Amino acid sequence: MELVHPQAEIYAANFSSAEDPVLKTIAEATTLSHAQPHMMSGHLQGKFLEIISKLIAPKRILEIGTMIGYSSICLAKGLAQGGILHTIEMREEDAAIAKENFRVAGLQEQIQLHVGNAAEIIPQLNEPWDLVFIDADKTGYSKYYELLKPRLRSGAVILADNVLFHGDVLENEIKGKNAKAIHAFNEMLAADEEVEKIMLTLRDGLFLIRKK
Repeated sequence: MELVHPQAEIYAANFSSAEDPVLKTIAEATTLSHAQPHMMSGHLQGKFLEIISKLIAPKRILEIGTMIGYSSICLAKGLAQGGILHTIEMREEDAAIAKENFRVAGLQEQIQLHVGNAAEIIPQLNEPWDLVFIDADKTGYSKYYELLKPRLRSGAVILADNVLFHGDVLENEIKGKNAKAIHAFNEMLAADEEVEKIMLTLRDGLFLIRKK
């Protein structure tokens, strides 16, 4: 399902801040060489992540799902002085590309990359999180949220990507394990009175969640 008309995306991009040259190069290389370039955040969503991060000025960011590091770089631009972004990637090949992209962007000191299972790594990171971006395996969203919530500072923000899951969650009968998992995550968020939230129709759906 086409959720946002391509011409609307082009129009929005034309009136938004220009893409960072380093990110543009990363995006072009990813489009040419990666098997799943659509997984990359891209210009509009990346700029949104950057601005949110700059508004918060977080000391500690957690990203679940690094891919090639495009979104990591965007988020890291808002870090407070001395801040650190921890990012978790399951696939070793993507992690290696991300590590090089961080070096090219000059952010290798601000970004700590973890390779492995996020559900196992998250409990080992004893940090009070200011900002979290979830963009990994869809069946893990609810588990990640449960693990993270006790470690969120008051006022901390979680951004969760793909919460419309290609429009599959809009069907009368939701099919497929990923769409069902995302719908269950959305229902869990809707019922959680300890956070305030808004679902944005940016790209494939982005949940903006703030801990009260």
